[in-house]
Amino acid sequence: MIREMYQDDVAAVARLEREIFASPWSLQSFQSAVSSKDNIYYAALEQEQIVGYIGIWLSFDTADLCNLAVAPLYRRRHVAQGLLEQGLAKAREKGAERILLEVRQNNLPAISFYKKNHFTKIGVRKNYYSSPVEDALIMERPI
Repeated sequence: MIREMYQDDVAAVARLEREIFASPWSLQSFQSAVSSKDNIYYAALEQEQIVGYIGIWLSFDTADLCNLAVAPLYRRRHVAQGLLEQGLAKAREKGAERILLEVRQNNLPAISFYKKNHFTKIGVRKNYYSSPVEDALIMERPI
């Protein structure tokens, strides 16, 4: 099940973020992001447990995909696909015409997923990530 993310979900999301990412967002960062009316946050649940989430920030006609993560045990079960589709639909409804994202250049599964979803590489951000330091590919697609 995919539904809007609430403040009550943030602690579980922050825990999942710490499990998945080398440089995770803080609890406070998620609390602030979820509380903004200009942002879109959804959670994927399996038996009341959060197993994935997506965060999209809106600015005029552009959306930024800031977070998309799925717990390792729930990958390759279309959870990320469902989250992305729901997030894109809401961004379109709110007037976004395109969406941008950054992804680690060595995260081949994520890059493949984004390419399958019609994102194209438009640039590189040098040394964008830390732990380890790595470039980010900038990708975009129309919504």
